[in-house]
Amino acid sequence: MIVLDCLGQRCPLPVIALARRLPEVEVGEVVRVLADDPAAANDIPAWCRMRGQEYVGATTVDGSPAFDVRRAR
Repeated sequence: MIVLDCLGQRCPLPVIALARRLPEVEVGEVVRVLADDPAAANDIPAWCRMRGQEYVGATTVDGSPAFDVRRAR
C-alpha cells in the first residue's frame, strides 16, 4: 500500500496529490490518502466516481482520517 501524507493540506490539494500519484501505481494496488481536511471525505469518493477508480473506504490512522483508493484502470 502506498501512503500519501496530505495532512494539513486543504482542498483540492489531497485530490491533486492522488491524481498525480495514481498513474504510477499498478492496477489493483491501493493508495491511502491521509487527509484531515473535512472536504476530503466528500472530494476523494467523488473524484473516484468521476475517474472510474474504486473508493475502498475511510479509516483512521494514528488519529487522522485516511481514505483508501484502489486503482481500477
